Amino acid sequence: MNMQPTANVTAPPMPKTLAETGLSVVMMRDILLKSMFRMNVDLVSDLARVISLSVPLTQELIDMARGQKLVEATGTLHATSGNEMGYQLTDSGKARALDALSQSEYYGAMPVPLEHYGKQMKRQSVRDIKLTRDQLVRAMGHLILPPDLLGHLGPAVTSGRSILLYGPPGNGKSSISNGIRAAMGDKIYIPRAIEYSGQVITVYDPIVHSAAEEQTDDPNSLRRTGNRFDPRYVYCERPTVITGGELTLDMLDLKYNPVARTYQAPLQLKASGGIFIVDDLGRQVEPPQKLVNRWIVPLEESRDILALQSGEKFTVPFDTLVIFSTNFHPNEIFDGAALRRIFFKIKVDGPTQEMFLRIFAMVARKKGMPLDEGALLHLLKTKYPTIDNVFANYQPVFLIDQMISICDFEGIPYQMTPELIDRAWANMFVKDEKIAK
Repeated sequence: MNMQPTANVTAPPMPKTLAETGLSVVMMRDILLKSMFRMNVDLVSDLARVISLSVPLTQELIDMARGQKLVEATGTLHATSGNEMGYQLTDSGKARALDALSQSEYYGAMPVPLEHYGKQMKRQSVRDIKLTRDQLVRAMGHLILPPDLLGHLGPAVTSGRSILLYGPPGNGKSSISNGIRAAMGDKIYIPRAIEYSGQVITVYDPIVHSAAEEQTDDPNSLRRTGNRFDPRYVYCERPTVITGGELTLDMLDLKYNPVARTYQAPLQLKASGGIFIVDDLGRQVEPPQKLVNRWIVPLEESRDILALQSGEKFTVPFDTLVIFSTNFHPNEIFDGAALRRIFFKIKVDGPTQEMFLRIFAMVARKKGMPLDEGALLHLLKTKYPTIDNVFANYQPVFLIDQMISICDFEGIPYQMTPELIDRAWANMFVKDEKIAK
């Protein structure tokens, strides 16, 4: 789906000097040595790609390490790589790399200092998104929704504040959450890693982050094209993190690997600049009230507090649209204080009979199931009164898929009959009865 950008995101500038990276020279030198040791890379152009710096800055680090007798030229020109000189670690360089690895196994892309990261998040804040009704309609085009629902969703998304979607199950709360993400339509810059107090925290995660385009990793090409943006970042779709009943409070803390002595960003930090969806709220081990209490400071102050293994606490930007989705009534799972902190409360109800029939017809058409008036009347007049005519958005898909499976098994053309409706209906609900043990 081609959506027009909804925000004007400024790219992180390319560092022109080592000082502009914001990192200590010793840290950069050690990451260079560790990368050479672990990856056996010997060309400056390849090293620049690995550590995500420009060729000139990488060469400057190499020259510095050579001056300290940690790196030496191999004396070999690589004809296939533009006659580049090769480099290798000296015995002292290998010893220094091993010592640095014993302190932290992190190597590869240079991290972005936390302060620099905070500035970039302001440039690409989710709160700067200007979403129009047309964009939301296009993103939700595959859904049949009550006409007033978009009027509630639009201001909620544009505000960048927290949203609670509640209502009976099976009516598209999860689909709506994903549609909101699609409506955003623009792209931001995700750091491969950030640095705080000498510690490296990896942020970019291919499972969470979707690279928007092939990044120009060839440093020579970067030099020719004028260095479009800092290669320590990856140009990505705005991220979406979806959690459900598996969410626990410790998933919102920094993850420390005691073997590698490195940190991994928690879920909400990976979701920065995008959406964090807490689906099926009320199904987690921790009660909803406790989960929301964890979000109080981030939601109110746009900052989160994390802790290193040493116990030292520090603040990171919290620039995330948080969407809570639940099948429970809000008053059942929250107290008044918690509800006040969730800025928008939007009920997603089941469809009317008219909307249900539109959904049913749309699904049938997509799946190649011919509609039958007699079967539909049987469904509406005989089956739905048994459940007090409570319609849900998931039911058309369920019933039609059931009839398709029966037709496939029986070896008959796709068709809709009262008998097939009865057989499909029997699988949609479980009869309330006692089972002998």
